[in-house]
Amino acid sequence: MSDRTVAAADTQSPGSPAAGAPHIDAGDAGYSKDLKSRHINMIAIGGAIGTGLFLGAGGRLAGAGPSLAIAYAVCGVFAFFVVRALGELVLYRPSSGAFVSYAREFMGEKGAYSAGWLYFLNWSTTAVADITAAATYAHFWAMFSDVPQWILALIALAVVLTANLISVKYFGEMEFWFAIVKVAALVVFMLVGIFLVVTQHEVGGHTPGLSTITDSGGIFPLGMVPMLMVVQGVVFAYASVELCGVAAGETENPEKIMPKAINSIMWRVGLFYVGSVVLLALLLPYTSYSAGQSPFVTVFDKLGVPGAAGVMNLVVLTAALSSLNSGLYSTGRILRSMAMAGSAPKFTARMNKGQVPYGGILLTAAFGVLGVGLNYVVPGEAFEIVLNLASIGILGTWGMIMLCSLLFWKRSEQGRVERPSYRLPWAPYTQIVTLVFLVTVLGLMWWGGGVGRTTVNCLPLIAAALVGGWFVVRRRVTALAAARPLD
Repeated sequence: MSDRTVAAADTQSPGSPAAGAPHIDAGDAGYSKDLKSRHINMIAIGGAIGTGLFLGAGGRLAGAGPSLAIAYAVCGVFAFFVVRALGELVLYRPSSGAFVSYAREFMGEKGAYSAGWLYFLNWSTTAVADITAAATYAHFWAMFSDVPQWILALIALAVVLTANLISVKYFGEMEFWFAIVKVAALVVFMLVGIFLVVTQHEVGGHTPGLSTITDSGGIFPLGMVPMLMVVQGVVFAYASVELCGVAAGETENPEKIMPKAINSIMWRVGLFYVGSVVLLALLLPYTSYSAGQSPFVTVFDKLGVPGAAGVMNLVVLTAALSSLNSGLYSTGRILRSMAMAGSAPKFTARMNKGQVPYGGILLTAAFGVLGVGLNYVVPGEAFEIVLNLASIGILGTWGMIMLCSLLFWKRSEQGRVERPSYRLPWAPYTQIVTLVFLVTVLGLMWWGGGVGRTTVNCLPLIAAALVGGWFVVRRRVTALAAARPLD
């Protein structure tokens, strides 16, 4: 049997050609290594702080009350497990294809194909959520109030797409400053919030403190069920934590940079997510918040500080654009990794002079244009619809990361690979518990009824589309595998 035949066969079944042999991914070639330590650290922060907190927390507070902080804390722990598992794989072998590349190594091309398209489902729908959020924020200012939401969404997409196509260095700089703005705003809000609670300064006619929670029904004013029902939305809030794993492929020293960036995610989640929600609950009754306005804007608006609400609204607009920018970046790299193996359209493998995979970025942007249409047809429901679809993609992506981590651990136990010193703790139990949690979230989406149940009921259609798509691309995948040398 020839080497090429062996390579083709290996593509169809999990496993590396030889024990300890380094896996080579064609999709990793051609990138510049322009992302520095400060870029990666702020990308990690930016991935953990986005639209889900700045916009989504308002509606979730209104629906679940102060218990939202518990939901953020629990989901934050599992988000940390996911990114820690990805970090171990990155230290084993940095790749711009990230979990798609690892799925290819440990699960074969079918696994890589599934992981990649689930991730694309995540970000193509998240892009719609981001431009919807950006348009919603813009309506805060009177000068934009008469502009149709779909036009504002289209402008947001056009601006971010243009900026993303320049170079990875430019992307890193944008994300660095976007993250600086988000972190600075949250720090200012938390300092102001703590001051208001300590001094008992009235906010919108309410005296902040524990009485704000106890007088409004306690931590669970509507019971436990509403808290469980918002879990899928909370998972959406953490959807970008895996971004730093994708960025590792364009970093000079991932072995030194990645552990610090990933370890910092845990305390940032505790401080910014849980801390912010606790302060929001202490400052105003949960009934004061709504899905249509950022909760931070609500606080400053009721505080009556001239211009403060406008400044905070500008910050949350930045967060939405940052998330959109990250989504275009990551899907461009993931789709190129898939295209080089034959499981994505050929044009998504193309790169421009700035070493940017513009084909994949344009494909994701095209789905953003569909989101502009959604904003035209149902502007009031666009965010909720895409939120649930994105949650399916996120659950699938996180599930694939944990499966890759579990298979990697199994191979290490067999002596076929060596785990780096930076590891996911308590393996394999951590992976198993996280997978159970993800399945539970899926069950909660169905149990909650409404759009969530409809989304879960669409799973057979998503599975059918994946299976049908595989039969379309499998010949090309096999042919490209046969043309590649063994690892």
